[in-house]
Amino acid sequence: MKIAEEIFKDNQSLFERIKKQDENVNEYWSARDLSKVLEYSEYRHFIPVLERAKEACVNSNQEIQHHFEDILEMIEIGKTAKRKVESVKLSRYACYLIVQNADPSKEVVALGQTYFAVQTRLQEIQQMEDYNRLTNEEEKRLFLRTEMSKHNTYLAAAAKNAGVQNGMDYAIFQNHGYAGLYGGLDAKGIHKNKKLKKSEHILDHMGSTELAANLFRATQTEEKLRNDKIQGKQKANQTHYEVGTKVRQTIKEIGGTMPEKLPVADNIKTVQKKLDSTKKKKD
Repeated sequence: MKIAEEIFKDNQSLFERIKKQDENVNEYWSARDLSKVLEYSEYRHFIPVLERAKEACVNSNQEIQHHFEDILEMIEIGKTAKRKVESVKLSRYACYLIVQNADPSKEVVALGQTYFAVQTRLQEIQQMEDYNRLTNEEEKRLFLRTEMSKHNTYLAAAAKNAGVQNGMDYAIFQNHGYAGLYGGLDAKGIHKNKKLKKSEHILDHMGSTELAANLFRATQTEEKLRNDKIQGKQKANQTHYEVGTKVRQTIKEIGGTMPEKLPVADNIKTVQKKLDSTKKKKD
């Protein structure tokens, strides 16, 4: 079985299958479990990766103790015997930093980088102070649509650096991302599926949930193109498709609705006018 198939077996990521919960029902990962998944033959070889991840945590102005906690855990040393060994209790963010600092030549590491990047971005969106202050769907849509426009600009720049040079190239590149996220549907297919007119922009008719999924796709593709120094149109297209697929997998794992099945929303421009009008009345 190929590693990619193993990682997403039975609609559940291998990284989710090794996730644990503490006595307070907080999720965490065991460093020893993660080292095995990332194909380190011995835990001692994994320790330098842990140290680099801790350093990255400090550099990102995060408290180490919130993400890396030294613990003792039981391991089997025979059919009946067990003993306590040193390990580390890891947050999801800690796992993200670890896979960013692990051996990039391993396919499982590359897949882990995308997986934890998507999950971490999901948490970031949910925890955005500005986003959480919003009280209704229309405000959330407008916020995410603005973020989407901004990050699509960044994505276009990263794609250009990778070799996606003209309008036709970029349309093909975008279609690969959509195909990964929408189960094979490209922009034309999404238009047809959503019964949108040719002149209507897909993003302008997405609700907040669908916009968030596309925002994950755009931000993580941009990051991967830059970090992995992807070169060539075909590799850029494949990267966009793979990231879209991982976002789709994440939606499955959390029990969400697939984006192609989400309802069509009113044009975002109509929403903008409505909110502007409401604001003027209040002023």
